[in-house]
This record gives sequence, structure tokens and C-alpha cells, in this order.
Amino acid sequence: MLVNEMVQLGAKRSGIRELFEYGLKRKAEVGADNVFDFSIGNPSVPAPKAVQDLFLQLAERPDTVKVHGYTSAAGAMQVRAAIANNLNRRFGANARPQNIFITCGAAPAVMSTLKAMCVKDAEFVILAPYFPEYQTFIRAVGGKVVVVPPNTEDFDLHVDAVEPYLSAHTQAIIVNSPNNPTGVVYKRETLEALAALLRKKSAEFGHPIYLIADEPYRELVYDGVTAPFIPGIYENTVVCYSWSKSLSLPGERIGYVYVPDTCDDSLDLFYAVTGSARALGHICAPTSAQYVVEACCDNDVMPDVTPYDENRKTLYKALTEMGYTCAYPHGAFYIMLKSPLESALAFSEKAKEFNILVPPCEPFGCPGYLRLSTCVSHEMILKSIPALKALLDSLRLP
Repeated sequence: MLVNEMVQLGAKRSGIRELFEYGLKRKAEVGADNVFDFSIGNPSVPAPKAVQDLFLQLAERPDTVKVHGYTSAAGAMQVRAAIANNLNRRFGANARPQNIFITCGAAPAVMSTLKAMCVKDAEFVILAPYFPEYQTFIRAVGGKVVVVPPNTEDFDLHVDAVEPYLSAHTQAIIVNSPNNPTGVVYKRETLEALAALLRKKSAEFGHPIYLIADEPYRELVYDGVTAPFIPGIYENTVVCYSWSKSLSLPGERIGYVYVPDTCDDSLDLFYAVTGSARALGHICAPTSAQYVVEACCDNDVMPDVTPYDENRKTLYKALTEMGYTCAYPHGAFYIMLKSPLESALAFSEKAKEFNILVPPCEPFGCPGYLRLSTCVSHEMILKSIPALKALLDSLRLP
């Protein structure tokens, strides 16, 4: 990217962040209880007590150099071993500590993986609706963004729609399941069909097409749904994970890249991820957070997702009964809402008159829709319902 593009990125926040900042200002004016802020996916369920206790115990340890000092660039080996053991126990992954690179959250994991794969004329396929920063990440490492248009019928992954967007320059496709912003969880049979397509096109083009599995919401699923472990379906899968949502630790910036031995050129790919993280300044993730992960990742220490589930059900039921059209989510903590106005941006601006903050999905590659974050208090959900109804009613007036 050119310097002036970086200036533009720094000078202007994302639309979601702009709305979030507007919300802070509006709350100061009319009171926080009177603003219904659905703008940002910031976990509202506290971190599990075991996690909080571990941070306190670490802070009180006398060996402060170990707790707060550098680890190896890829992370402390015993932490990487704990993560590998967790993947093996849960998914039969045959992972080794040497397959794991610990990162400062999912964003550096994805960014380092993209940079590792970005050869000359590289193309990266993303599925709309997508996490908006994918565009920024791909462009920043010198790749070309290729967007598969959204399937607004059910927001599921339709494999037939992907094939025309694969070319000899395709290096990887990013799959985000459970999905931000739709909450859709891709079924195993869907991912198996995608794997078959990628194998076919890899053979046709004479090089592997990797699948980057971006999975910060892996554990946030409902209704008995599970998110399939994609390396068990497609051998050329690289996993990018974060504990931001699963342990309610977004501010601690801790995640990992997992490069399975089944990947083509797996050792070189892992070294490329390591080198990319080094070049981007993403080495040595926060040490205390690493040790918390070591203690928690294989003990099934998880936050109670019941509040997210209750919010999801309550808000979806209320919205659809009012007359809004929504996609039903089985994972993450978002609801996709079809804009009652032709322009989702216009609807978002109109919603501000009712102190409702909901971002339009143009940046997600899905015009005409909006994303509501349901990781808010249940009280706010209940209080927002009359305002959401009044907003819709105002659009029906002659």
C-alpha cells in the first residue's frame, strides 16, 4: 500500500469504531441507559473466575522476569505444548508444539499467515459478508482481494459460487466460521465440498490453495451446533485462533497460528509465518496471557455463553415479530438485519434519532444489511425493544 493509503487508514476509523465513539459521546449527553449500542463485538460476559484468579496469582509471583519478561519469539514452548495437547485431545489433530506460533490475538495471526503466503501476483479469496479488516490485511501485504458475493438467501457458503473466483494466482481462501457478521456456522458437508473443490483446483493450477480458518468464535455456538475442525477436513488448512471471545480476553491480545504437518511445505510455511510475524513486529505475545492460556486451555475453562444465547433468542424473536427480516444465527454474537430502507447507511443514521447504534454492512461486503452485536446486557436488549419498534413504525408513516 502507498503511504497516502496508510495516512487515510490512520486518519479515519472503521465505520464500527466511528459509531462506537459516537455512542460514547451520546451516552455522556443523555445517559448510558438511554443509548442502545449494538455497534461493537466486545464480550460482555466476564472472563471465568479461574482466569481472573490466575492473573492475580501471576501478579503476586516473585519471579517477575519470568512473568513479565520475553519468551521465545514463537511463544513459551510449554504453552505451545499445552495448546497442541488441547487440539489433540479435542480434535485428534496430531499437533506438535512446533506447529504452534503464539500471536497477539487473531488479527496478527491472520496478517502473518497472509504475508507468509503472499507471493508475486497472489490473490486471496474472501467470502462476503466478511470481517472488514480482511481487505486491509490483504492489501497491506501486497495481495489482491477477490470477493465472492454474499448469498443473502441464507448466508450459507455455497461452494458452486466459489469456483469462478479461483484462479492460478489464488493462494488461499479465508473461512470464518462461526461467522462475523452473520453468526452462520458452516456444516461439515459444506466444508467437505469446499475441500474437494480446493483439491481439484490445486491440482489444476499446480500449486496448493490454502484455507485460512479464522476461528475466534469457535466455542460460541448454540442449539447443539458444533463448528467443525477444518484441518480434519482439508489438509492444507492453517488455523488462526484467539481467546478474545472464548475466554473474554479481547484486551489481552492472545491467540495462535497452527500450521499442521499435513499442509504442503508445512515446515517452510511455518518458517514463513514466523518470519512474517518478525517482519511485522508481532513476536513474543504477552507473557502473562501465555501462562494463563497454558493453565486454562486444556481444562475446559470457558465463559458461560448462556447470556449470549438469551440475548440472541430475545432479540431475534422481538425483531421478527415487529416485522424486521433477520438471519438466524447459530454462533458468535451477532444478528444480521435486512435494512427496511434501501440504504443501510440511511437506516443507520435514522436509528440514531432513537439512540439506536447499529452499523451498516457495506464494509462487510453486504450492502442493504446491518449488524447488531448481541454481546450486551440483557437489560439493554429489553429496553431497546420499544425503541426498535418505534424506529420501524416511523418508517411506515405516510
